[in-house]
Amino acid sequence: MVRIRRACATLALVGATVGVAAVPAGAAPDATSRSTTATTCPTGWGSLAKTDAGATVAPMTNVRTGRHTCFDRMVVDVPGAGSGVGYTVQYVTRLHQDGSGRHIPVAGGAVLAVRVVAPAYDPETGAATYPGRVARPLPGVDLTGYRTFRDTRFAGSFEGETQIGLGVRARLPFRVQQLDDRVIVDVAHSWTATG
Repeated sequence: MVRIRRACATLALVGATVGVAAVPAGAAPDATSRSTTATTCPTGWGSLAKTDAGATVAPMTNVRTGRHTCFDRMVVDVPGAGSGVGYTVQYVTRLHQDGSGRHIPVAGGAVLAVRVVAPAYDPETGAATYPGRVARPLPGVDLTGYRTFRDTRFAGSFEGETQIGLGVRARLPFRVQQLDDRVIVDVAHSWTATG
């Protein structure tokens, strides 16, 4: 019985020593270092129009958004387009629908007109590939809790181009990236370099 107790005590002591040794020094920052650390955000995006002359007949199928530390993001999915999706993204005073010229109100301090050179319908059949309805918020997009995004409106698809209105808090810097099968629009939370 004494041997079992001694063996258990030895194992407990060895386990405690190994457990302490396994935690590297400084692994957990103290509260003061966490509160003073600021996130460095990208700068230099600017607020002027951004364009790419690419084009595709592959239809867009989805629009989704996400919140990030330094910016809010909108992604337009165009499966099968590869890296050939063109776009024009720019601030406008009012959003007007292509073809009809109809004014589509968009809430927010500033409006970004997002034009993707991809139809929202199947070019062969004319069947819709995206469920958006003109002048209505984008289906499935909830902007609750976003720091920059305020509103979205579908402006339609005309002659192979799809138009979206993005209402933002103010005229803030933005960037556009074209990756395989999608166009990404990031709008910064501020003009400063920290989040």
